[in-house]
Formats: sequence, C-alpha cells, structure tokens
Amino acid sequence: MARPGGLEAEREPSQPVLSRQQERHRRLLAELQALVKALPSPCQQRLSYTTLSDLALALLDGTVFEIVQGLLEIQHLTEKNLYSQRRQLHSEHRGLKQELFHRHKEAQQCCRPHNLPLLRAAQQREMEAMEQQIREEQRMMDEKIVLELDQKVIDQQSTLEKAGVCGFYITTNPQ
Repeated sequence: MARPGGLEAEREPSQPVLSRQQERHRRLLAELQALVKALPSPCQQRLSYTTLSDLALALLDGTVFEIVQGLLEIQHLTEKNLYSQRRQLHSEHRGLKQELFHRHKEAQQCCRPHNLPLLRAAQQREMEAMEQQIREEQRMMDEKIVLELDQKVIDQQSTLEKAGVCGFYITTNPQ
C-alpha cells in the first residue's frame, strides 16, 4: 500500500544506498583490521576498533584517497629534489677533490727533491682540511634534508587532521 506524498518511493532508493555504504564500511573495516594484525603488538593496541571504524568511515567517499595521493606526489617531488641537491653537492665535492689532486700532482712535479717531504706534508694537511670541510658540508646538507622531510610530515599530519581523518594530528613524537 502506497503512502500519500510518495514517501515509500523516497525510502526505497535510500535503503540500498545505505546498505551499500554499510557493506563498503564493513569491507574497509575488515581490510584495516587485517592490516593492523600484521603490525607489532604495541602498535595493534594503539588502534582500537572505534579508531579503525572511524578511519573506514573517512575512506568511504574517496576524498581521503585523493588527499593522500596529492600528499604522496608532493612527498615524491620533495624527495627527488632533495636527492638531486645531495647528489649535486657530492658531485661538487668530487670535483674539488680532483682539482686539489691535480694541483698537488703538478706541484710535486715542479718541486725540488729536497723539498718534496715538506710539500707532501703540507699537501696532506690541505687534503685533510678539505675532507673535514666536505664532511661538515655533507652533515649540514643531511640535517637540512631531515628538517625538510620532518616539515613535510608535519604538513601531511596537518592536512589529514583538517580533513577530519581520525588519529591524525601534528606531532614530532616518532611514536
């Protein structure tokens, strides 16, 4: 028996949509639970059923997937750029070493035999100083890279928190 105003017609389509969403939610929740089972026990304990259910709800409409894909692309570009910068610094250092080696070789060829031990000692000190400078520049570059990657993590946490994804907030705690 049909109700006046077409109320039954409105309910029927929404019921299948709701059950499809519920089924998808159950499937996503089951997949998340399976992923959690693969984690070490202390991590498993930190992810409650409620948290996993809320994550599954956040995944239902696909927006989170798009956000994560965008964040992943940004991360990959950043990593490529940082790797390129590090490689360029390494290449510059190699060039400096080669240049110094050639200068030392030329100086040794022009040096009088009785001055050769003094020249070699001075060249050894110069080479050690350059090696120390290179190590320091490399350390500074590595620190810069780590800080930049840490900032990307904070940006990702912030973006996912603003998107309403449960369990995401800005933290520098590695746990």
